[in-house]
Amino acid sequence: MRKVCVVVGSRANYGSIKSVMRAVKAHPDLHLQIIVAASALLDRFGSVVDVIQRDGFTPDARVNMIVEGETPVTMAKSTGLGLLELPTLFELLSPDVVVTVGDRFETMATAVASAYMNIPLAHTMGGEVTGTIDESIRHAITKLAHIHFPANRDAADRILRLGEEPQSVHVVGCPRIDLLAEVLAAGSPALDAEWLDREGVGGHIATDQPFLLVSQHPVTTEYGQAERQIQETLMALHELQMPTVMLWPNVDAGSEDVSRGMRKFRETHKPEYIRFYKNFPVETYLRLMRSAACLVGNSSASIREGAFVGTPAVNIGSRQDGRERAPNVIDVGHDRVAIVAAIKRQVAHGPYPPAHLYGDGLAGDRIADILSRTSLSVQKRIQY
Repeated sequence: MRKVCVVVGSRANYGSIKSVMRAVKAHPDLHLQIIVAASALLDRFGSVVDVIQRDGFTPDARVNMIVEGETPVTMAKSTGLGLLELPTLFELLSPDVVVTVGDRFETMATAVASAYMNIPLAHTMGGEVTGTIDESIRHAITKLAHIHFPANRDAADRILRLGEEPQSVHVVGCPRIDLLAEVLAAGSPALDAEWLDREGVGGHIATDQPFLLVSQHPVTTEYGQAERQIQETLMALHELQMPTVMLWPNVDAGSEDVSRGMRKFRETHKPEYIRFYKNFPVETYLRLMRSAACLVGNSSASIREGAFVGTPAVNIGSRQDGRERAPNVIDVGHDRVAIVAAIKRQVAHGPYPPAHLYGDGLAGDRIADILSRTSLSVQKRIQY
């Protein structure tokens, strides 16, 4: 039985790999191992490890690898700390293959550790373009990985142009779409109003009325500008005063600047039309996405899941530059006037036709099947 080790380092990581974990766990020829790391262990980012356990998964190990501060220096140091800790766990667990997700700093540590230890590395969501440090990390992991699971043909073609062997590249779709497809198949959204009131802070939001779902993270290559950038978004929300569900940012460099801007705004304006959250269970977030009048911010969810369900989205700034998108997305800069105009336009437009740019909802099963039968080798014959 092959041991498949999945490293989960953040709330975004978990949403991006949950369906794969579930499929691996259910597969008769695979044994799931889970390492929970980085911000997925921290309360201020929503204690994702607790969500993982409530979903029926048992972590095999935990890695505290976050150096506090959310600066470029601490991001680099956190990567190094992960590289110190993960090899010990890989040695203890002795996986046959390691699965890593996307483009974050904990993903880079996972990839380097696995590659140096001659453990075959499978990488999901590679080959995509976003124009920031995330893209550089994503492509670097592609060069370290031995099995590639891109979300679409465009990403797969880019992986091949990077010199990877065609037989190692499997177009499977994005595992995040799997969970959204399940939500859609379940019928009308069942938002838990009591949970939403209990968990968040701020005003009461009636989600049976048109509302905005806002998620804006720092851009690490624009470090030092995050507070000004979130101020423009918040002032646009203040002008609109639509009911708003808003997430705190991720752990990347500049996170504290975004959080500071949000705290100042709350203290100054006391917005009763916004409720703030650390984290959501994945399915709750997807139901909110499906129900929202408009998605706002710079999360890739607006582009990936947003396209699949057709929810109007306003993408702000450069964080998603170059990523393939559907007509549901309007791009604007960090300017409150432009943001207000774009949100008004999208709310007036309403839902868009669904677009399956990032998969059809079956990625997890495909990945588990490929992992169960593909040849696992660390020998790479790269074509240039």
